[in-house]
Amino acid sequence: MEKTKLVGNENESKEVCIEKNKDSWNDSSYEAWVNRFGMPSEAIQRITKDPAKMVSSIYGKFGDVKGKKIMNLMGSNGTKAVSLALLGANVSVVDFSDGNKKYALELAQEAGVSIEYILSDVLKLSESKLSGDFDIVFAEMGILHYFSDLKVFMDIIYKLLKKDGIFVIKDFHPVSTKLITSRGSTAKVRKHKVTGDYFDKELKEKNVAYSKYSDESDEESKVLLRLWTLGEIVTSIAESNLVIKCLDEEPNQSSDTFDKGIPKIFTIVAKKA
Repeated sequence: MEKTKLVGNENESKEVCIEKNKDSWNDSSYEAWVNRFGMPSEAIQRITKDPAKMVSSIYGKFGDVKGKKIMNLMGSNGTKAVSLALLGANVSVVDFSDGNKKYALELAQEAGVSIEYILSDVLKLSESKLSGDFDIVFAEMGILHYFSDLKVFMDIIYKLLKKDGIFVIKDFHPVSTKLITSRGSTAKVRKHKVTGDYFDKELKEKNVAYSKYSDESDEESKVLLRLWTLGEIVTSIAESNLVIKCLDEEPNQSSDTFDKGIPKIFTIVAKKA
């Protein structure tokens, strides 16, 4: 894993980061999702069996979604958006990947539901989209590290939400992403080492999230990430005038007891007062 220092002025650095990430996500994401989940006509069969289960990791924070207007930021292949639409929500997605949009809209068509898919960088949403009438805005699992300025991101969320609307973010815990390296596939051989710098602010180059399902080479699917501390995340939400209602920290739920003492996931719920 290489470190990449910011170059030029701050705005130039943000643009370099955005364009590199956009190019990587547009390269072959549709094919990667087909490799991972099958064609949309196949994938939808699993979703329609129990759409609530597909969003179970955050569904409990939403309450009844029927009739609610929901925005899924960087909603990727549309699995969560389509699941929520099947549960009766009015769902919009914003994401800058053509491949993601293609897969998501085909998934929605197979499900017989309608979702709005806005092909855009979240930070470049038009004023007409910042309507201030969303009941719920959410993002999950590997989202925050794509932004080099969290305050700007949180300001967008504030503008999207209606009064008393909620923002839910579920993401990888910084202790696991910034500090600890884990090796080994079973409890008997797995080892954890403190190898990182929790307070490191440099960009890091990594493989795009779908790369293990793609036929592209690793060199063709790199993204630049800014790994944030939990304090930076909480502060950025508070500075955007959103009221934090809860912060949950969780161990690795899919692993054995060997990982139970290490925070793997966090969830924050914030409200627009």
